[in-house]
Amino acid sequence: MRYDFTPKGYKVYIMNQYRSSLKAFYELIYAMEKLPSIGKKSAQKMAYALCMENKPLGLNIAHAIENATLMVRKCQKCFCLSESEICEICTESSRENGELCIVASPQDVLTIEDMGEFGGRYFVLGGELEEIDFALLNSRIVTESIKEVIFALSPSLANEAVMLYVEDKIQNAVHFSKIAQGVPTGIGLDSIDQLSLSRALSARVKV
Repeated sequence: MRYDFTPKGYKVYIMNQYRSSLKAFYELIYAMEKLPSIGKKSAQKMAYALCMENKPLGLNIAHAIENATLMVRKCQKCFCLSESEICEICTESSRENGELCIVASPQDVLTIEDMGEFGGRYFVLGGELEEIDFALLNSRIVTESIKEVIFALSPSLANEAVMLYVEDKIQNAVHFSKIAQGVPTGIGLDSIDQLSLSRALSARVKV
């Protein structure tokens, strides 16, 4: 291995030596940088706070992360987040109100649930259209006596096509509606304030 013995090269060498002596600390920084919306500076600040300013908090977070990654999975009926095979929303009898809300991701369920205003159940579309379990969806519409299917998808031409595709695949006679306009085009539900989303859901329109 060839070394750069210029002043700049020597400085880089010393810095690399220091980093290698703090392997665990920098591994934590690199791991945090991979999280959404976390840059290098933010990751470094958080790593320092957890390692030096509040070690008990750091250990609590580490335990919570380990526990959550081992326990959290997708519900086998609606594909929301769950810690059991079937989530609490799907097993709660009080949510059998004939409304089924179709969303793009489990995060959207968390956003709507935070409002505390929707009392029905959910179905998460997930990724590709070809992967949607329409047999399960149609079965749920029958067994849960669904009367209205609500599309809670962010407004876009792509999602308009998704709604038409899903409608075509649903074999049962139900009413279709979608959240009202007012939600910005192309913005995910998790980026919308609760008041705007609540109004859009309450003022939903027929499809």
